[in-house]
Amino acid sequence: MKYKGIRNFQHGQTERIGILITNLGTPDAPTPSALRRYLAEFLWDPRVVEAPRPLWWLILHGIILRVRPRRSAAAYAKVWQPEGSPLLLHTARQAEGIREALRESHGQNLVVAFAMRYGNPSIATALDELQAQGVSKLLVLPLYPQYSASTAGSTFDALAADFTRRRWLPDLRFVAHYHDFPPYIEAMARHIEAHWANHGRKEKLVLSYHGVPFRYLLQGDPYHCECHKTSRLLADRLGLSDEDYITTFQSRFGREEWLQPYTDETMKALPGQGLRSVDVFCPGFSSDCLETIEEINEENRGYFLDAGGESFSYIPALNATPGHIEALVKLIEENLKGWTLPDNRPETLAQRQQRATAIKNANYPGRPLDQL
Repeated sequence: MKYKGIRNFQHGQTERIGILITNLGTPDAPTPSALRRYLAEFLWDPRVVEAPRPLWWLILHGIILRVRPRRSAAAYAKVWQPEGSPLLLHTARQAEGIREALRESHGQNLVVAFAMRYGNPSIATALDELQAQGVSKLLVLPLYPQYSASTAGSTFDALAADFTRRRWLPDLRFVAHYHDFPPYIEAMARHIEAHWANHGRKEKLVLSYHGVPFRYLLQGDPYHCECHKTSRLLADRLGLSDEDYITTFQSRFGREEWLQPYTDETMKALPGQGLRSVDVFCPGFSSDCLETIEEINEENRGYFLDAGGESFSYIPALNATPGHIEALVKLIEENLKGWTLPDNRPETLAQRQQRATAIKNANYPGRPLDQL
């Protein structure tokens, strides 16, 4: 195996702590060919679809990738922005907001990058860029508040796979979840309260999370429990009773049972129970994306209104709002504790380079051993 090294390394270069935020991913364009590439990578991940590989390969390439890309491309086309996909744009803005906030408190000693688990910018590309900037300590923050093997677990897999090809590894810290982090709960509560202040409050708050197969819960995945804990803490902070809100799960795929209650079936049933209006918020989505804009604010809005509901209000994701950036920065700073900032004073860097040069000249004269 050929390992990745660090080209043009100099002992006099600055050292930095890196912050890498990640999200699920997005196709490069709202086209069938781009969706085919994206879905092939996403759905082949054994963390996402836990099925025997030979059988799943036949289903994926023989059926799904022949049918779903065109349908998904049409859905993406409806939410696509001139600059790109909503998820990509929101994640880039979140990275920039975090970068600006940390620069004020830590100067140039911290660098922030973002990557997607599937698609671009890739985790490997982001790690190359961070390493080139002198990052020797790395904090990775997947923007999934609630842990699941299919999200945060898969992100760790991608990091580990990349690290097997690197000669020089950074010190690593990984934030697996933050479902009950108080600043995150507070940011959501204030965000919802601001929406209510501007648009009025509906009869029930529906908290919709991305679903996973029910058997994941039986196999020990904590996602279901963490979603319900987030809902409970958020409801407590908002002063809601048990009758004022409901936790549901969306985006199921395939024929097997997923976590319930299902968001779409809930929307179809609520008007028949006498409910006329709902607010819908998705605490597990750090950014608005296809699953919130198209699936929630269009499809499920239609289900509710077609079933006799009178008013449906979608509360946008936290995205790059100041309250969200503040919460994420607090989460990052909490996880950076114990790491001292590097000493990048000019005299320190010069002395380090002088010592390395002296050792090289004494032992390897004329050899380009900059990494000594």
